[in-house]
Amino acid sequence: MTILSIIKDVSTVIGLTVPTAVFSSTDREHVELQSLANEMAQRIAFDTRDWTKLKTLATFTGDGVSLGFNLPADYKRMLKKARIWPSASPYAPYTHYPDSDQWLGLTVQNFAALVGAWTIIGEQVQIKPAIANLTTAQFYYITEKIVKDAGGTPKTAFTADDDVFRLDERVLKLGMICQWKANKGQAYSEDMATYEDALAVSAGADQGSNILVVGRGRMPVDAEFAFPGVITP
Repeated sequence: MTILSIIKDVSTVIGLTVPTAVFSSTDREHVELQSLANEMAQRIAFDTRDWTKLKTLATFTGDGVSLGFNLPADYKRMLKKARIWPSASPYAPYTHYPDSDQWLGLTVQNFAALVGAWTIIGEQVQIKPAIANLTTAQFYYITEKIVKDAGGTPKTAFTADDDVFRLDERVLKLGMICQWKANKGQAYSEDMATYEDALAVSAGADQGSNILVVGRGRMPVDAEFAFPGVITP
């Protein structure tokens, strides 16, 4: 479903004339709908969960000297639980130091981590010690390209009527309806509840780890069941 189709559905609910074109229009209402579509798309994509469709693998290849590596061009943020895994030590990830002052202390003290350490400074991932020549360090991140054009090429925002949202289109539609009414001072509590329910369902159906697991609980690999009988000497 294109963004124009979504906006047409939204317009029938919020009381606007159904448009034939939006992103080529300069009418105030159409400009508002353009802005609203992009704002809600970003909220859904970046503020709720680590959507499977937006996870992207980054690979840094070492030269034995470089300590800083540029973030990917489409980088938006790290996953909520992010680790960097070195090929030279596949069973132990690098240690993350989110505190820049602590990272500076490690530098001044010339402290060498057992496996390695990393942090983000500016637009680079800093890794110590330097990644050995031709070995790699990999991690997943969330891409900022949440839209696809008519040819299927990912992009960062809606700019044309035939662009497509990469995530759940119904959630986007319901979110736009809710936020439009809120912006205009109209009652929107019921619309918000509908939107939040749809968002929760979409998140629950998304592949990957979830907080709540439906069904039988899993046993750890090292767990053993208790013997059901009684052992007598």
